[in-house]
Amino acid sequence: QVCKSNATVLIRGESGTGKELAANSIHYNSNRSKQPFVKVNCAALPSNLIESELFGHEKGAFTGAIKQKLGKFELANKGTIFLDEIGSIGIDVQVKLMRVLQEKEFERVGGYKSIKSDVRIIAATNKNLEKAIEEEAFRDDLYYRLNVFPIYMPPLRERKTDILLLSDYFLEKYAKENNKDIKRFSTPAIDMLMDYHWPGNVRELENCIERAVLLCEEGVIHSYYLPPTLQTGTESDTLPALSLEDAVVTLEKEMIIDALKNTRGNSAMAAQILNTTTRKFSYKAQKYGIDYHKFR
Repeated sequence: QVCKSNATVLIRGESGTGKELAANSIHYNSNRSKQPFVKVNCAALPSNLIESELFGHEKGAFTGAIKQKLGKFELANKGTIFLDEIGSIGIDVQVKLMRVLQEKEFERVGGYKSIKSDVRIIAATNKNLEKAIEEEAFRDDLYYRLNVFPIYMPPLRERKTDILLLSDYFLEKYAKENNKDIKRFSTPAIDMLMDYHWPGNVRELENCIERAVLLCEEGVIHSYYLPPTLQTGTESDTLPALSLEDAVVTLEKEMIIDALKNTRGNSAMAAQILNTTTRKFSYKAQKYGIDYHKFR
């Protein structure tokens, strides 16, 4: 609904939750989709250059300004501008930004001519803007102008059901990119992905799956291909520390279950895959309470 309008959108959420993807989706589903989409990371620009970057400057406006430069707002005319990390801009730039939102016009640095602006603004931040207003680090009038249509991107730990969907997507993406024939995750690997609390959100999950794909030399991603932080639980504080015996048991169970899945519960063929005897295989399966019939 908001895509088709010209309303200003404020996307909020922790770092790595996919705020830029949401901004892309809004622009490319809007009536301005064929017009420019300009992205600006406000946190990456030095405070003395951000005004020039956003609004442009005239020749000779300051030392080093050897020619006129168009700002991001002019480049985004008729389209959309995405202001990422909006909470990091200074008060002086906030005043100019307020004017763009209110009067739909601005002036270049060192210029006197007002330039009309037909730009839709999408802003994003991982900061607490309400707290910044209390500390007088962010203007309240700008906050209310930006907060026309707020969108909250929840962290990955609050949307557990998305973990597997995203993992499958990233697996397919990086397997194709690296010319590998990897079909799925093993059951213990899935459990490990689901138990972790993902402080880095979607970005951390993507990096984790890319690493696993690079290490994997077979058709299944097992738990031991995942990063150590997920395997040991020392940083996540979610997984129990395993003794050597427990680790061996976990690995044996995982290999037996995978072999039975691949052979649809045929113990003789599963034993052959694992290069062991049917007798040893049956003994281990019985020991760990694994029922062949569940895989048929």
